[in-house]
Amino acid sequence: MGGRVDESCVLVDGPWTHRFVGANGSRFHVVEAGTGPLVLFLHGFPEFWWAWHDILPRVADAGFRAVAMDLRGYGASDKPPRGYDGYTMAADVTGTIRALGERNATLVGAGAGGMIAWAAAAFHPKLVNRLVVLGAAHPLRLRAALFADPRGQLAASTSALRFQVPRYEHVLTRDDAAMVGELMTRWTGPQWRETPEFDDYVRRCREAMQIPQAAFCALEAYRWVFRSAIRLQGYRFVKLMQKPLVTPTLQLHGELDTATLPRTAQGSGRYVIAPYEWRLIPDAGHFLHQEATEVVTGEVLRWVKTS
Repeated sequence: MGGRVDESCVLVDGPWTHRFVGANGSRFHVVEAGTGPLVLFLHGFPEFWWAWHDILPRVADAGFRAVAMDLRGYGASDKPPRGYDGYTMAADVTGTIRALGERNATLVGAGAGGMIAWAAAAFHPKLVNRLVVLGAAHPLRLRAALFADPRGQLAASTSALRFQVPRYEHVLTRDDAAMVGELMTRWTGPQWRETPEFDDYVRRCREAMQIPQAAFCALEAYRWVFRSAIRLQGYRFVKLMQKPLVTPTLQLHGELDTATLPRTAQGSGRYVIAPYEWRLIPDAGHFLHQEATEVVTGEVLRWVKTS
């Protein structure tokens, strides 16, 4: 790596098209393949759209319009100083569905992108017809576990607590964003960690995190989650999130996930009154889409085809 990094590092060629769309007052970078019903993929932290590079062409080949977006503040999407709260990021996603000319979509979200997917389905149910969440508890489950499980989820969230420190983004990007690699190593299951694919993936995520402002934006979303737990805006978010989900939801979770513990995520079904399934994936950690690509692809396709 080394040298100055810019957004061109995420514009990787492949069996897909790169586009920019305007939604919710910002410009988002999207990567799309295939035609058919829309399946929109949301990456987590500390990733970017490349999280889905293996799954995108497979879902496209199965007869869908598969689109992965860079979330607000990541990759080649806009990096405004504000808007990293749950409402705005949910509206980014549903605005992107509209900007792509679609009436609704299946949302597939991993990690932090999974949290946004939960919120998008709760706030904009008409735009989300199916939901697949990987490695992410329902926001109210996570909130409850932070208070009720200090030795478990709170201890697992120490990295996110450190992100609250002002200007911590400089720590995150130090030494070619070495900390990104450390976090990914800690959150990943041992099988994938030992592969050359893991090393390549970490290198790409470290590079993307060094795009100017990306680290600040990524941490702002985490700061909002923790700040909102004690602020009025957070209270409003909680009230809205208490409305039960009417979107059929499939929740996949890595048995070895050390970022969001399986026991934290498992109670999320209580917020869904539509059809709901929970599946624990053995030998996988937080990055299910990379660690168990075949399983995740199969489950996503099964869920979008279930009427």
